[in-house]
Order: sequence, then structure tokens, then C-alpha cells
Amino acid sequence: MSNKMWGGRFEGGPDAIMEAINVSIDVDRHLYAQDIAASKAHAAMLSAQGIIAADDAKNIAQGLDTILSEITQGTFTFKRALEDIHMNVESRLAELIGPGAGRLHTARSRNDQVATDFKLWVRDTIDALDTALAEYQRALVERALEHADTVMPGFTHLQTAQPVTFGHHLLAYVEMAARDRGRFADARKRLNESPLGSAALAGTSFPIDRFATAKALGFDRPTANSLDAVSDRDFVLETLSAAAIASVHLSRFAEEIVIWTSPLVGLIRLSDKFTTGSSIMPQKRNPDAAELVRAKTGRIIGSLNALLIVMKGLPLAYQKDMQEDKEGAMDALGALALAINAMTGMVRDLIADKARMEQAAGDGYATATDLADWLVRTLKMPFREAHHVTGRIVAKAAEAGVALDALPLATMQVVEPRITAEALAVLSVQSSVASRTSFGGTAPKNVREQAEAWRKRLENDAISR
Repeated sequence: MSNKMWGGRFEGGPDAIMEAINVSIDVDRHLYAQDIAASKAHAAMLSAQGIIAADDAKNIAQGLDTILSEITQGTFTFKRALEDIHMNVESRLAELIGPGAGRLHTARSRNDQVATDFKLWVRDTIDALDTALAEYQRALVERALEHADTVMPGFTHLQTAQPVTFGHHLLAYVEMAARDRGRFADARKRLNESPLGSAALAGTSFPIDRFATAKALGFDRPTANSLDAVSDRDFVLETLSAAAIASVHLSRFAEEIVIWTSPLVGLIRLSDKFTTGSSIMPQKRNPDAAELVRAKTGRIIGSLNALLIVMKGLPLAYQKDMQEDKEGAMDALGALALAINAMTGMVRDLIADKARMEQAAGDGYATATDLADWLVRTLKMPFREAHHVTGRIVAKAAEAGVALDALPLATMQVVEPRITAEALAVLSVQSSVASRTSFGGTAPKNVREQAEAWRKRLENDAISR
């Protein structure tokens, strides 16, 4: 038996395999709230334009409200034979209000309907992700203020480079999250045009008011080209791209947490809330939450790649391939939301071993650059010469097996006779970080100023929502 919703030309029903590959209700059922909202806006517009009777529009709206209540309460029966959320809703509407339900689909197609629904869903999801990222930033800022003076090693090539403060390190991820929020905001701004009323691909001959439905649904305007409106999935790609970059940022931090919690490094600890044990090794405390955040990045990037590959060969306008846009995106954005919340929890949970951090900050002759800078400032050496002199002094410290600030002044003077005891004062890790006062530098004073500025900015953002 053909599908009664569209099967006028068809005498027979689809093969079981055809039904299985064609059905999308298992995924797009998550669009029910958006589908119902768009249908109510469409019906109200049709009535206002005199295209359908006011009584029909009223009955449609009431029926849609009933369906929304049924779905939210879990009493609605989704039918795979009806393929998608649109047909399931319309079929149930017909059961509730009779033939008048058929008037709802006047001047629209499933093509513009699904594009509208999914835009609304993506927009809602972006808003939720922005809220989660703001909370993640707040957690980072709170810990940055707490650790503005906590000295730790800064790395390049995963080798000890120069001392930094833990607060400064945490604020780096605040900046990354700010860019992530900016990318999502940009994506949201561009997607905020309504496809509704574009119909299948060419628009409609009915005197509809697309500006009215766009306004009712919170869009800035209707889309300007009906062909583009029904075939565009840039809004999904752009959102997934922002999600992929955000997940990379989270993964980098997660990797650091995995490294820092290792007993070999021991810079931080996580509590039982964000670690697991081993089934065979009683002593283990595994940073599984961080590892899973790291792993979810692959799923998110994979979803972006998958949709890019789906879209890259499609002619205008709508193609059934585009039904594959939702499952991967929903999975990816759900994974990102979970990862953000997990990282927020770990930031609040972690305990920094300040003594170990300070000790590690001085390992590897991390203040060598400070000595070179002193030679430039005090002895007016060209930096390249100062670099060479400092390198020879570091070599002597390595031969003696002592830290740079423990090397006798006389030994330094063998390399450069003009060095005075004043130079020794710059070689502690505390002096090193305190001296980095350039804008954006790691000095505790800078960290406090930046963290306070971020705290105020985040408070203002929350107030303006």
C-alpha cells in the first residue's frame, strides 16, 4: 500500500529495504518542537492572508498543541511507515481534527519545512552551547584568580621552556572558548533566515507572507532565493566547523590533564568524581573523563567531514542525500555539550600541587632566558651574544648538576667576567614570572587584571541574555 500522505501516483507499497533506508523518524523525531512551532506559524499566516479559514487555523493550532503535549508526555506513537516527523505530526493532526488538517500543508513542502525545522533546532543548540561555554569560562576564571601566583613550567615541544603561572595557563583556555563562542555566534547570525514558504524549490503561487512567518519564528528575515533555501546546509556545516574547533580546544586541555595527573608529572590531582579505577590494579586512578573528552573530538570532526562529503556533489535543489545531515550533527553537538560540561567539572574539581609545580618550573634551566635578558639590559650585549653566553653558563650548571640559580657566581664569571651578584636575583622562578609584565604576559599582576576583566565581561553577558 502506498503512503497516503504522498502516494497518489503510487499503486504499490515500498519494499521493506526501501522503507528501512528511506525512513528518518528515528532521528528527526528530535525536531518535534521546532516542527510544531513552524507549523503553527505557517497556519496563522495562511489564515491572516485569507488562504485558509480562521476556524481551520484555530483547529490546526489546537491540534498541534495537543500533539506537542502528547510527545512531551511520552504518549505519542511515532510510526515508521510515515517516514518522518512532518508526516507523523500531520497524520496525527488529521486524526484529531479531521480533513481540515490537510490545509496545513498549503504553500509549503517538506523541503522548506525540514530546512526550517533544522535551522530552528541548530539555533536552539547553539544557544545552549554558548551558555555551557560561558560556564566553562567562569570556572576557568575562578581558578585563574585562585592561582594567579602559582608558578608552573611553561612548555614548548613538551619540554620545559619558561616559568609561567597556572592562572595564566588557565586563561589561555578562556581566550580559546571566547573564540569558540564567537564562531558559534557568527554561525547563528548567518543561519537566522527563514526558508519557510520556499516550498519545494520554486516558491509558491499563493499570496503568502514570508516576512510574517520569519518574524513569528524569531528569524531576522526570510531567505531571498527559494532554490538556495531548500538546498542549503551551510548552517549545519558552519556550526559543525565551530564545534570541531571547540572540541580541539577541549581535547588539548584534556590531554594536558591526562599528562599532569600522571604520577611521573604530578602537577594536579582529580578527585573520585572525575576518575575511575582499574579492574585488576587497585592503585590506579585513571583520568577517564579527560580521555573521553579527548576521544569525542574524533566523532565531532568526523561528523563535519561526513556532511562535507555528502554535500560536495549535490546539484540544486533538494536531494534525499541531505537527509543524512541530522544524525551526525545531532550526535556531534550532543557530544560537544557533554565534553564542555565534563571539562567544566574537571576545572572546578582539580587540585594543583603548588610545591610540585614550582619545583618543576625550575627544572630544565627554565630561567635561562631571564639571564640572557639581564645581560642585554645590564651589560648592553646584543641578544645573540647574550644567548651564546647564557648557553655556556647553562652547560656549566649541567656539568655541576645544579640548578642555574645555584651555580656559584665565580663559575659564571669564568664565562663572562662582568656578571655581578645582581644577576642571581633574576634566576628564581618567582622573579621570572613577576618580570613578564608585557601586555598578555604571565606576571601575577597581569593575570589578576585579565581574570577580573573576564569575570566582569562574563557577568555582563549573563545580565544581557
